[in-house]
Amino acid sequence: MAAEEATDRPPTTRPDVSVVVPVYNTLRYLRPCLDSLLRQTIGPDRMEIVAVDDGSTDGSGRLLDRLAARHPGTLRVVHQANSGGPAAPCNRGLELATGRYVFFLGSDDRLGPEALERLVAAADRYGSDVVLGKVVGVNGRHVFADVFAAGNAVDVSLFDSALPWSLANTKLFRRDLVDRLGLRFPEDMPVLSDQPFTLAACYHARRISVLADYDYYHAVRRLDARNITYHSRVEQRLVSVERLFAFVADLIPAGERRDAVLSRHVGLELANLVGDDFRRLDRATQERVHATVRRLVDQHVTDGVRNRLDIEARLRLGAVTGGGVDELLAVIAQDTDRGVPATVVAAGRWHAGYPGAPAAWTDVTDVRADWLARLDTVEVSWVDGRTVTVTARSPYPRFAAEAGPVRLVAGPVAGTTRLDATDPTGRTVRTDFPVDRLLAASAASGQRHPVRADVDGGHGRGNAPVRAPRLAAGRPRLLRHGARLYGVAATVDPRNGQLVLSVVPVTVGQLVGRVRRRLSGATRPPGAPPRPGVVPAGSVPERAGHHAEPAPAKLDHLTVAS
Repeated sequence: MAAEEATDRPPTTRPDVSVVVPVYNTLRYLRPCLDSLLRQTIGPDRMEIVAVDDGSTDGSGRLLDRLAARHPGTLRVVHQANSGGPAAPCNRGLELATGRYVFFLGSDDRLGPEALERLVAAADRYGSDVVLGKVVGVNGRHVFADVFAAGNAVDVSLFDSALPWSLANTKLFRRDLVDRLGLRFPEDMPVLSDQPFTLAACYHARRISVLADYDYYHAVRRLDARNITYHSRVEQRLVSVERLFAFVADLIPAGERRDAVLSRHVGLELANLVGDDFRRLDRATQERVHATVRRLVDQHVTDGVRNRLDIEARLRLGAVTGGGVDELLAVIAQDTDRGVPATVVAAGRWHAGYPGAPAAWTDVTDVRADWLARLDTVEVSWVDGRTVTVTARSPYPRFAAEAGPVRLVAGPVAGTTRLDATDPTGRTVRTDFPVDRLLAASAASGQRHPVRADVDGGHGRGNAPVRAPRLAAGRPRLLRHGARLYGVAATVDPRNGQLVLSVVPVTVGQLVGRVRRRLSGATRPPGAPPRPGVVPAGSVPERAGHHAEPAPAKLDHLTVAS
C-alpha cells in the first residue's frame, strides 16, 4: 500500500479549504462520505481533501488509494499505524493541509453539496475565524441543536449562547488562527480530544458565526458499530475528563465565563460518568469513578455552575458530594427502578426527596415548575396502529392544581394531552401522538424524538424529560411513509433514561437479514452465544469518542401496519 499519494496541485495555488478526514475501519460509510466531498459545489480547484488512514483493517485504506488515483490533485491519502484515537490522524492531516481554512469531517459522516461553498463564503464575508454550519442527525444520531434555534447569527458568543453544547470539531476554522495559536489535538486524551481544540479556537476567535439555513453536516449514527460498553471505556473517560477540566481551568480565568463553559462539561461529561450505567460497573471501578467525580466537583463546580445544571445532573453530583458509592447508587436506583421521588417541603423550601444528597443540591424551590414537569412513563400503547399513546404520572399530590396545563412533546411533535379519567388523584396524563406526524417530522434517514413534559401553572413554565423506569420494550411497528418503510418504537435513552419515540428506516435487505437470523437462532442450542457480528438484543452500540445513543428499533418482531 502506498505511503502517500502526492498531489498534482501547482505549488503556487492555495486552496480555499482543506478537509481533513481521519479514517479507521469505516468502509461501509466511507464512500458516501468521500462522494459528498468530491461533489461539493465549491469545485476541486478551491478545495483539497486530506484523508489519514489510521491503520484500517477493513479495506478502507485500499478504497482511499483507488479514489486518490481517480482524483489526483484533490484527494491526498496518508497511511499510518493505528494510533488508538482520532487525535493523531487529525494532527497529521492538519500538518499536510494547505488551505486558507480547514474543516474536519468524520469518515462515516457527510456534507450537504453546497456546504463548503457556503461556509467559506460566510467566513470571508463576515471575517469569521470559526463557522459552524447546521448539523443534522442521521439514523437517529443525537445532535445538540439549540445553537441553531435562532437561525443564522453572524457573531455568536461562547459564553451566553448554546455554543458550549456544540464543541465538536466539525466546523470551519481559519488556518491563520490555528497557526497563530499552535492548535493541535491532545494525543494523550483517548476520547474528547476535539473539545480542547475547538474550545481554544472559539475562545480566541475574533468572530464565531453560526449558519442554520442549510443542512451542512450530516452526522451519521453507525448501525454496524462494535458494541463498546460503558465499562470497557470508563478508564479512558476518567483520564480524558480530568484532562479536559484541567484544560478549561487553564484556558479561562475563574468567574462567570468559565462557569458558562464548565456547566456543559459538568452537566454532560461529568454527569454521564454517574449515569444509569454506573450500576453496571464492578465495585472497585465504581469507587474510582466516584473518587474522580468528587474531586472534580470539589475543584471546579462553583455555585454558579451548580445553578446552571439540570435537576438530574445536580442530584446525581450532589449524591456524590454527600456520600459514598452506596448513596449514589440509591439515587440512581430511585430514578431507574422507582421513578420520581416525593417532594419534601420544609421551612417554605421544596426539596427533591432523594436519599444521600445535601440540601443545597436537592433544593428545587427556584425551579419548582421544572420539578413538577418530571413525570414517569407508566405505559406506551398503540391505538388503531396509527397512534402512540404515552401514559405518564407525577408523584406530587397537588399536581393537577399546581402544574397547570400539561403537554407532552416528542421532538417537534406536540401530542394531545388529557388527564386520565381513571386516576381520581389527577396525577396521571395520557398523550396521543399521531404516527403520521412523527413520520412527517422525521428525516428520511430516521429520527429520534425525545419526549418532554411542559407545564404552565402557578409556579411558572417548566419542562423536563419524561423518564421511563421499568418500561417494558414493546414491538416496533412497521409503517409506510411515502415510498419507504420505517420501524417506529418507544425506546429509552441510556444516557438519561428519557423516553424516546424512534423512527428508523427499514430496507428489504434488513428485513430479509432479520428473518434469516431468527430462523438461524431458532436452531442454536439453548444458551449458545450469538454469532460473531450479531449485537445481542438490548445492547447499545457506541462510537469511539461519542456518547451512547439509544439502540435503533429492533426489527426481529415487527408488527406490520398498513
